[in-house]
Amino acid sequence: MSLPSPTGSDTTVVVTGASSGIGTELARGLARRNYELLLVARRRDRLDELANELRSAHDVAVEVAPLDLGDDAARAELSARLAGEEFGGLCNCAGFGTSGAFHTLPLEREREEVIVNALALMELTHAALPGMVRRGAGAVLNVASIAAFQPMPGMAVYSATKAFVQTFSEAVHADLDGTGVSCTVLCPGPVPTEWADIADAQQWSIAIAQVSPRDVAEAGINAMLAGKRTVVPGIVPTAVSFAGRFTPRTVLLPALRLANRLTR
Repeated sequence: MSLPSPTGSDTTVVVTGASSGIGTELARGLARRNYELLLVARRRDRLDELANELRSAHDVAVEVAPLDLGDDAARAELSARLAGEEFGGLCNCAGFGTSGAFHTLPLEREREEVIVNALALMELTHAALPGMVRRGAGAVLNVASIAAFQPMPGMAVYSATKAFVQTFSEAVHADLDGTGVSCTVLCPGPVPTEWADIADAQQWSIAIAQVSPRDVAEAGINAMLAGKRTVVPGIVPTAVSFAGRFTPRTVLLPALRLANRLTR
């Protein structure tokens, strides 16, 4: 068993990063399947707009929690709820990226990237799992990236955090074997969302065919429902992830460095 049926008692799914992109589409996809939702992101106006849309379209209960997961107190607040209430699922989608040579980027922003992309995800997963395991049902979906499978010159911290998410999630999935609970890692390629604008990461869309946020979210939800370990949506991203894992670093890193320079 993985994500419980929406007809049960613990049917609410928490979605972080719900105000845009893949997070928004995860919320829509879950609402279409009649799951109740707790939506988490920084922007209250975006959350309220999405919540109203989902209530109207699907007649599901939707709660919003405007929280900045880069803030220690906000993470503690959400962790306490995850530990103290019965949730059927958790989608860790909050995150952002930066681009540029690592030594030229502001340290505080890079530190925040590590906190939001990796630390928050780890803390929230740790808070949610004990209750799920006790009930013998539940599912966690952690959003990584195909950047998890290779170091990315020009996106050093981003690719490192996504490598953490991928490795962490697969290990937790194995830890959960036989419990009725699953941990799935979703590794999309480039997606046309606000993320690319924030990270100034246009080289991704040039180099690799994009998959829509809705298609990525649907692949993630279906994998979560099935209790799968890893999902990489799209043929080209799957090929890129394979190449990243098995190409020798002596070949891969110069090629990635050249691609980064040519697309800037």
